Amino acid sequence: MVPNGRALTATKVTRPSPPIRYLDRPRLVERLDASLGHRCGLVLVSAPAGAGKSTLVSGWLSNRSGSVAWVQIDEADADPARFWSYVASSLAETVPAITGAVATAMSAGYDEVVTAVVNTVTEHADEVVLVLDDYHLIDNAAVHQTVEQLIGFRPSNLVLVVSTRVDPPFRLGRLRVRNQVAEIRAADLRFDEDEASWLLDAEALGLDRTAVDRLCDRTEGWAAGLVLAGLSLPTEGNVDEFVASFHGDDQLIADYLAEELLDSLDDDERARLLDASVLERMSGPLIDAVCGTDDGADWLRTIAGTNQLVIALDRTGTWFRFHHLLRDLLRLELERSAPERRQELHAAAGEWHRDDGDLEDAIEHFIEGGRRVEAADLVADNATTLLNKGRTYTVLRYIERLGDVLDEHSALAVVHGWTTFVTGRFGEAERALALAERLDVDGIDAGLICGLSAMIQLAQGDVSSGLAIVEDSPEVKLPTHAMVLGGVRVMAGLFDEARPYLARADEMATSAPDHFSAAVTPVFSAIADIETGQTAIARETAERAIAYADEHRFTEAAQLALAHSVVARTTDDPDQALAAARRGVQLARRSPEAVMLSYALASAADVAFDHDDPDAESMLLEARSIIDRCPDPGIAGRYLARVESRHGKAERPAAVGELVEELSDRELSVLRYLPSRLSQREIAGELYVSLNTVKTHCRSIYRKLAVDGRKPAVQAARDLGLL
Repeated sequence: MVPNGRALTATKVTRPSPPIRYLDRPRLVERLDASLGHRCGLVLVSAPAGAGKSTLVSGWLSNRSGSVAWVQIDEADADPARFWSYVASSLAETVPAITGAVATAMSAGYDEVVTAVVNTVTEHADEVVLVLDDYHLIDNAAVHQTVEQLIGFRPSNLVLVVSTRVDPPFRLGRLRVRNQVAEIRAADLRFDEDEASWLLDAEALGLDRTAVDRLCDRTEGWAAGLVLAGLSLPTEGNVDEFVASFHGDDQLIADYLAEELLDSLDDDERARLLDASVLERMSGPLIDAVCGTDDGADWLRTIAGTNQLVIALDRTGTWFRFHHLLRDLLRLELERSAPERRQELHAAAGEWHRDDGDLEDAIEHFIEGGRRVEAADLVADNATTLLNKGRTYTVLRYIERLGDVLDEHSALAVVHGWTTFVTGRFGEAERALALAERLDVDGIDAGLICGLSAMIQLAQGDVSSGLAIVEDSPEVKLPTHAMVLGGVRVMAGLFDEARPYLARADEMATSAPDHFSAAVTPVFSAIADIETGQTAIARETAERAIAYADEHRFTEAAQLALAHSVVARTTDDPDQALAAARRGVQLARRSPEAVMLSYALASAADVAFDHDDPDAESMLLEARSIIDRCPDPGIAGRYLARVESRHGKAERPAAVGELVEELSDRELSVLRYLPSRLSQREIAGELYVSLNTVKTHCRSIYRKLAVDGRKPAVQAARDLGLL
C-alpha cells in the first residue's frame, strides 16, 4: 500500500519520538484525555509553526496505552490515492486487515475507501487514535471531503487527531454544536512562566525569574521562540543584556536568530546545516550525497541529541527532519548567503533519490534544482507506473509545475495529452496532441500520438475521422496503441477487423503491465460481442473488465462505463440491470466522450423501458440529442435507432445486410464522401457535378440502404462493406 515501500516512506507512518527533554503539560494533556473520554470524533490542534503541536500530541500519546496510527503529511499527499494509502499503512499495525480492505475499495472510489476504513476499524475492539500531522499541506478538496466523511461516519473506537497550522475546511460549526470536536489552539499552547523556565533550563543557564518572565512575555509563550532564544543565549557575557534586547514578534525572532544562531556555529557546521535545509527528511547517506561529507549518520544522531529542533522520525536513528521553523530560517539564510548553491543541492538530492529508486522525491528535487528536463524525463518514463497506482492527480501536478518545459518535451506532451483525455479535459488534450505531433520529429511516440488523435475524434463523435487515422497507423509497439486500433474499429462496426488488435492489446497490457489498457481493452471486446449477438460471452468479458479494474483501482475510470452497460443488457436480474445501466451513464458523464456517452445512455434507456423505469424517456431523448450533434456516431447511432424502434419511438430500421437495390457507380462515388465533414455543396465541387445531382444521389443512396439520413447511411454502408 505504501508507494515505493522504502525506508524514507516508512518514516511518514512512524510516530516521532518526543524530545529527550520532554515537558509533560498536565493542563493540556487533561484536555486531550477528556476529549477521548467524551468520544469526540475530532481533536483539532491548530496553531502556527513552532507552537509545539506535534511535540504535545506525540508526548501525550507516548504516555497512553492503546493503539496509535500516525501520518506525517507532506505536499504530495494532496493526491487522494497517496493520502489514503498512507492512512491505511499507518493503521495496518493495529488493524492488519485494513491494507487489503482499502486496496480493494480504492478501485471503487474514495467514498468506498472511507467505508472500508470505518468498517475495518469497527471490527477492531480496541480504541484507535489516528493522527494526521501537518494537515495544512493538503490542498485538494477531494481529500478534505473524504476526511470529513471519515469524521462523520467514524466508529466509536476511532478518534482522529488533526495537527495543522490553519483550520481545515471542515464544517467545524456543525461539529461544535454536536460536541464532536475538541480544540487546542495557539493560545492554549503558549508556555506559561513555569513551563518556559523548564524549557529554557533556566537554572543551568543562570536565568533568574525576571529574565524568564521577560523572555516568556516577549515570545508570547511561543515554544519555538523560547527554544531558539535558549540556543542563542551567550555562553559568556551579560545574559541580562541579551534578554533585555531580545525582541518577541515572530519576524524579529526569525531575523535575529538567522543571524545570531548561525554566527555562533563554526563555518563547517553552519555550512552543513544550510546545505541540509533543502531536504524535507534526512538520512546519513543522503546528507553525505548532498553535503559532500562522509559522516552524515553520526552527525545527524549527534545534533538530534543536543538540539530539540532536529527531530527523529524513527526509532532506529536513521531518518530525521528539522523543526519547520528552523528549516525555514536555514532556507532563508541559504537563499540570502548562497542563492546559487540551492539548485546544486537540490540537484544532488534528486540524483541520490533517483539512484535509490525514490521516483517522486527525485522529481521534486530536480524541479527545485532547475533540472526540469530531467524531471520531465522521469515523469514521462514513469507515467505508466504512476497511473497504474491511480496517481493521475500527481502526474497532472508535475506537468503543471514543469511549466514551459512541456513546450519542448515530446514524451511529456504525449503523457499530458493522454492524461487530460482520460480525465475528460478534451480541449487540453487537443492542444497537447498538436504539440506532441510537432515535437515528435523522429516518430518515437507515433503510436501513442496516433491513438490519442483517434480517441479525440471518437470523443467528438466522429468515428469516420477516427477510423481514417487508425487505418494509416504506424507499427504497434504499446498496448494503448493496439487498444485504440481495435476500439475505433469496434465503434465503427468493423468487429472482425478489430478483434486481432484487441487480442494483441490484451496480451501486451498483461505483460507490460499496463493496468489501464488491460482494464479497458475487454470493454471494446464486450461491445463487439454484444453487437454480434454473443450475449453470454459479452457479459463474461464485461465482468472480467470490471473485476480487473476493481483489482487495480480503475473502477472510477470513465472508460469502464460501457462494461456496465453491457452487464445491464445481459443480466436477468432487474435490479442489477437498472443499477448497472445507471452506473454506466454515471461513469460516462465523467469524461463525456460523445460516442461513449450516447451508447451508455441508449443502453440505459433500453433497460429502463424494459423495467418501466420513469427515467427511460429522458435518457433516450438525451442520447438522441448527442447523436444528432455527432458527425458520425458509428454503432452508437445504429444502436440508438434500434432502441427507439423497439420501444415505439421511431420506425423500425433496416436490418444489417439488407440492401433494397444495388448502388450505381455514381452513387458509390458520392457514398465515399459521406463519412467526411464535407457539405453536399463541397462534395459536388470535389466530383465536378451540380449540387442538385449530389442531392439526388444522396436520396437514392438513403432509399437503397433503407435509412433516413446521412449518418445512418454511413454506418449501414460500413456494415455492408461498401465503405
